[in-house]
Amino acid sequence: MLKEECFYLGKIVSKFSFKGEVLIKLDTDEPEEYTGMESVFVDYNENLVPFFIERSGLHRSTLLRVKFEDVDTEEDAEDIMKCDVYLPLNQLPELDGDKFYFHEIIGFTVEDINYGTVGKITAINDSTAQSLFEIDKDGKQILIPLNDEFIEKLDKKNKIIFVQTPEGLIDLYLD
Repeated sequence: MLKEECFYLGKIVSKFSFKGEVLIKLDTDEPEEYTGMESVFVDYNENLVPFFIERSGLHRSTLLRVKFEDVDTEEDAEDIMKCDVYLPLNQLPELDGDKFYFHEIIGFTVEDINYGTVGKITAINDSTAQSLFEIDKDGKQILIPLNDEFIEKLDKKNKIIFVQTPEGLIDLYLD
């Protein structure tokens, strides 16, 4: 399994018991969606290694308390401490309406209500304070904040995102 075929679920942040249990800090708004998992991939020595789950449950709302098979001591748990945890993309819960996962909209066309066709989304930059659509328009990069107020409609079937950006924002990149 390659990282590109997976999504980041969280990080193993601490040991929980002397029997090898660990706590995973989940990177999700709905941690309860992930309590019934049978396995996860752990980024161990730069390889995604499958770990099978004996039992799990929520601990203090955003932490998942997990007992992995064959992780039976504090030393075993220490060995996987601070490792990232992944799941295959096909295990992402389906989103309703105009909600989307970042990876889903790569390649979508951006249409601005006032400007017209802006270009194609090549990436989402989420390393800044506010996530940005990275859009290619004839070889030029346009950055539009990924802001609910700008997004008018999402047409998943035709792969189009309709936005309404502040006047002049797109022109800043094209002059």
